[in-house]
Amino acid sequence: MKSVRCAIYTRKSSEEGLGQEFNSLDAQREACASYIASQKHEGWVLVPDHYDDGGISGGTLERAALKRLLKDIEAGLVDQIVVYKIDRLTRSLADFAKLVERLDKANASFVSVTQSFNTATSMGRLTLNVLLSFAQFEREVTAERIRDKIAASKRKGLWMGGRVPLGYEADGRSLKIVEEDAETVRRIYQLYLELGSIYEVRLAANDLGLRTKGRARQGAKKYKHARQDSAEKPHLKSLRGRKPSSGDDSVPATIDSSITATVDDALPAGVIGPAPFGVTNIYYILTNPVYAGRIRHRAQIHDGNQPAIIDPAVWDLVQEKLTAFASRQRGISNIAKFAPLAGKLYDDTGDYFTPSHTKKNGVRLSYYVSNRVISKKQADKSMMDRGWRLPAKMLESQMAQAIVRHLIERLPVDVSLTKSVAEIAQGHHRLETLSAESDKHLPLILKCLEQATIMQGRIDLVLIDQCVAELISVPLGSINPAVLAFSTSFQHRKRGVETKLIIGAAANTSRDEVLTRNIAKAQQFYDAIIQGQSFEDIAKSESLSTRRVMQIIDLAFLAPAIVQCVVAGNQPLGFTTKWLSGNAMPSDWHAQRQIVAAL
Repeated sequence: MKSVRCAIYTRKSSEEGLGQEFNSLDAQREACASYIASQKHEGWVLVPDHYDDGGISGGTLERAALKRLLKDIEAGLVDQIVVYKIDRLTRSLADFAKLVERLDKANASFVSVTQSFNTATSMGRLTLNVLLSFAQFEREVTAERIRDKIAASKRKGLWMGGRVPLGYEADGRSLKIVEEDAETVRRIYQLYLELGSIYEVRLAANDLGLRTKGRARQGAKKYKHARQDSAEKPHLKSLRGRKPSSGDDSVPATIDSSITATVDDALPAGVIGPAPFGVTNIYYILTNPVYAGRIRHRAQIHDGNQPAIIDPAVWDLVQEKLTAFASRQRGISNIAKFAPLAGKLYDDTGDYFTPSHTKKNGVRLSYYVSNRVISKKQADKSMMDRGWRLPAKMLESQMAQAIVRHLIERLPVDVSLTKSVAEIAQGHHRLETLSAESDKHLPLILKCLEQATIMQGRIDLVLIDQCVAELISVPLGSINPAVLAFSTSFQHRKRGVETKLIIGAAANTSRDEVLTRNIAKAQQFYDAIIQGQSFEDIAKSESLSTRRVMQIIDLAFLAPAIVQCVVAGNQPLGFTTKWLSGNAMPSDWHAQRQIVAAL
């Protein structure tokens, strides 16, 4: 007779009572073991390993013992799971479907001791699904009831437990002040009102020797039952501290008072702190309404029963300063440093450019990309195809040079309304210096830009009068408004993987050297063909493939007017070697000119 290796899985949702001599997990295991013994004639054998999850909800599969059990099943060490009730395994229909799928793949099964049904029949499967539906319903109702109880208690100002904030100690369902620690909290609030920056507060607090309060290291302990034989119960291995919800100002306590803790040899022992304050510590203190005698529950704040360490009016003032600082500084330092044109660039469709970056061989490559390309929300694919992706450093550098060139050209007449010779000379010297070192003064120059609109062949720029006045060192208000808005030429060329931007006066004289060189080679190859050489002969002499020679020679049949434009650098931006390699040109020169003009 083939033996069936049976593993008992037990679970309890709460930690209440786990420290008892004989608890719920023990009762479940005893019942399952008896059932397995009664099936000995079927070849059922109990495996010695324990799979016990204590204090973990059945609404999740993130359970240490369950994961270990499933790994053992997949490794072929277990043939059958035995549970007291189906809801011990899971209370979620979706999770149950996943478990059944994994068990089927491993040719394993499960048995419920108290619920008898045959999943081989449609009625049995219906019964199982009904039971699981009620189990899931019970879990959800229980969770709602607990949430409602916590919300009602916090509305009454009760302290619902968890990690006690610095400056307090627990006093039943309230808190009482620890004066020594409370003084540290008051000092931090005072420093913030004086300095206005959390980072400055951190430095000042650490200089003053202020320290956090020591606490037990979570995760550095394992739990044992208070038994005379001090035998460890495997299901207690799964007990772990849980993180707080984002809206609460406390961390739920997870250690039952009847459970004693001993240091785990595999983990570092001791406590955390006292330690210097970090930015996170200070932000938590400054935003915690407990210090103002209040209690937070999710997005709502209620009056609490605990005494206040900080005057409520002072706490409210600090929140206003924090909010104002956040709205002013959110992302400014990093964006201004890495993307000085952020928020200033638009295209002719009205779409704005978003800073983006990638890494290649460890080098950071930055870009300004049309937002519709990043968000991919544009329904019109033609609009998506017209999206821009411009190299940031090249764009910033050429934009700064274009601004300086414009101001130099307009300085003698339009920049200063006073037309003072001294002012003009001073401003001209300043601009010449900036032009020579534009990359060095890039942030200062681009600060003058209010908005730039990029389109095919042109870029429109609008400058800020105050910044321009500061840039050229003239009095505020002496800038002619006519000089603040101007347009200049703009070309965007892609040559293979290389992208080239040309802004300003040089845009109309930049030649595509790759295309020009290929046209010259095409004429050379054509002459060789006329003289009787074959494509193979040319390919061998030029160290090229025959296919490549045939591609290049097509350029010899371009209309002379098109060739002249290429040599002069006046061809459309889209007319490149790459475009030609993917598009066949007609032999008629008039048709060629029409195609090129449409690019």
